[in-house]
Amino acid sequence: MKRNRRVKILATLGPSSSDKETIKKLWQAGADVFRINMSHSSHEILNNLVGRIREVEQEVDRPIGILADLQGPKLRVGTFEGDQKVMLENGATFVLDDDPTPGDVNRVHLPHPEILSSLEAGHRLLLDDGKIRLRVTKASPDRCETTVEVGGKLSNRKGVSVPDTEIPVGALTEKDRKDLVAALDADVDWVALSFVQRPDDLQEVHNVAKGKVGVLAKIEKPQAIERLNEIIELADAIMIARGDLGVEMPLEQVPGLQKRMTRACRRAGKPVVVATQMLESMITAPVPTRAEVSDVATAVFEGADAIMLSAESAAGEFPVEAVSTMDRIAQEVEKDDLYRGIIHAQRTEPEATGADAITAAASQVAETLDLAAIVCYTASGGTALRASRERPEKPIIAFSPDIRIVRRMTIGWGLHCVANLDANNEDAMVERACQLARQEGVAQEGQRIIVSAGVPFGTPGSTNMLRIATIGEDN
Repeated sequence: MKRNRRVKILATLGPSSSDKETIKKLWQAGADVFRINMSHSSHEILNNLVGRIREVEQEVDRPIGILADLQGPKLRVGTFEGDQKVMLENGATFVLDDDPTPGDVNRVHLPHPEILSSLEAGHRLLLDDGKIRLRVTKASPDRCETTVEVGGKLSNRKGVSVPDTEIPVGALTEKDRKDLVAALDADVDWVALSFVQRPDDLQEVHNVAKGKVGVLAKIEKPQAIERLNEIIELADAIMIARGDLGVEMPLEQVPGLQKRMTRACRRAGKPVVVATQMLESMITAPVPTRAEVSDVATAVFEGADAIMLSAESAAGEFPVEAVSTMDRIAQEVEKDDLYRGIIHAQRTEPEATGADAITAAASQVAETLDLAAIVCYTASGGTALRASRERPEKPIIAFSPDIRIVRRMTIGWGLHCVANLDANNEDAMVERACQLARQEGVAQEGQRIIVSAGVPFGTPGSTNMLRIATIGEDN
């Protein structure tokens, strides 16, 4: 089964979608990659979900990607006396300190010494998803005094965001380390690191993962925006996590940042996922709002590799309908007369490397000669992702003998991924490419395809070969 769209769909699994039958329905509706949120999943749940996804993969005979999303550091205030809610009035003074005594309207425990030691006068603290805003007036390692700029009711263990403060600890918590090891043992294809602030955060995950999975950086803090290019360079993919990003930064800046990050990832040849609140109303309604439809369409027009559903598919009342709706929106956008022009206008020049030049040439030759498809033989996924970066009009088949690489590539724009036997030589590889093009329904007898690969085979990052081949009777 080949999708009728290039952009990929990530669907989060949860209480509404954890059984095998629903997972299969989600795939049939259009989900290409499944996300398991480790904030709400035990290792037992992780293993059960991975097992069910792999069973569905066997039944549909198509590779399915799995993303384990690590929770990251969850910063919260302590508790209040009698578990009461306190009302913080505008202009009032409010203290956060290292005293575990239950709080009141004047103070509360902040059980994060790394925050207290990093705060400075003038920094903001955003509580309860940004509903309450405090400004630091005095700071010391054991307490900070703030002025309430935007007040409201505050209760036990509400979240804390510190958009002006770089916290001197890594994004990988002790829970995340255990979850990462469990995800590696379960053979997931991607892990997502939450609340990335600096490139070093990613290096820690790479050191543990050792190339067994793709590492995806979630961009949801201002500090990550400031070092975006360095983070993109170290990450295997990027997620634009607009929910937390919109809490820590002015909301009106998020759409521009979304475009900036999408284009930066495309220049770097790294997959980019647009996430959060895309079809939010479908948690409780069978149809989305017109504004949500436009939001999804904008991400597709912009050339994102993938678009994601969170609570809509994990905990909503209409998980299958949400995926189906996203699928229909994406297909309609990609048929629009303006789509190709917009995608082409964002194309960047290839880097001055042989691999990039070869891949760009493959796309150009395929369009100039009106070939049926571009077929990429890839050992590491690099050849296929380079082809994807070009956003060609022709279909892309990406095949590899390594099923782990094939599953990982399912996140890439336009990649129809196939696991196939290894090739011993160039002629055998071209023959296999012709067979796949015909079997997968992208080419017929007499049509031509262009094949790209790296020679010698199995050498990552060595894309250096192009061949034009004709589909014959024997294919």
